[in-house]
Amino acid sequence: MEHIGVIGGGTMGNGIAHVFAQFGYAVTLVDIKQEFLDRALVTIKANLERQAKKGIIAVNEVATILGRIVTATELKAVANGELVVEAATEEPALKKKIFAELDALCPAETILASNTSSISITEIAAVTKRPEKVIGMHFFNPVPLMALVEVIRGLATDDETFNTVMKLSRALGKKPVAVNDYPGFVSNRVLMPMINEAIYCVMEGVAEKEAIDNVMKLGMNHPMGPLALADFIGLDVCLHIMEVLHRQLGDDKYRPCPLLRKMVAAGHLGKKTGEGFYSYA
Repeated sequence: MEHIGVIGGGTMGNGIAHVFAQFGYAVTLVDIKQEFLDRALVTIKANLERQAKKGIIAVNEVATILGRIVTATELKAVANGELVVEAATEEPALKKKIFAELDALCPAETILASNTSSISITEIAAVTKRPEKVIGMHFFNPVPLMALVEVIRGLATDDETFNTVMKLSRALGKKPVAVNDYPGFVSNRVLMPMINEAIYCVMEGVAEKEAIDNVMKLGMNHPMGPLALADFIGLDVCLHIMEVLHRQLGDDKYRPCPLLRKMVAAGHLGKKTGEGFYSYA
């Protein structure tokens, strides 16, 4: 496998492109506007330079790695990819549209992967004529640093596709974990209810936000408290995943906290807007 397509130049997409290029793959990065792609390349360059300063890569590798990434604003640019990883906005309709188009563009042997954190791989695969070649590759942010990849099998994903993606993930220096296709997979099914419960603790006045985060950091050895982590992830993303869990599992233990809904409605989405549970001004 030599050619990789990545759809979406946002935080996850540029990180995925970075890692594939770092490990020697030719990458075509696609987004709807060139300005988004230019911004992604600036981010990738800065992150590569940071790696060079830390001695993770050689200084002269920065330009070489960047040279492996080409950009495009049309999906047809990834038609020659042996693997295409979709990292677009977490909207089912958008993902299905992208996968249907990729299915029509790419050869039958191309593996189509989604970086979705909560949407059913089986549901995405159903819009294609190659459901056996559709799989989840859920990377974690920041992609160049985080070792975990959840590799999610849809109902029809075949062994060849699964084994290829597990092997490829290891070739990227990652530690892939096999997961079946259930709402939230493992990571978000466990993490998001914890974050949601921490938000209930704030709403009900159980403790101040700093105290809640310190309990989890000092008592449970978490590197970051759940409220600070929610700000880092984005409160809108947390709300979306909780809604998926609540809707698809039908259990009120996944009901999003009213305070979470209120903060998202107010536009206080965390670090990306400068205001969440903490201020980032």
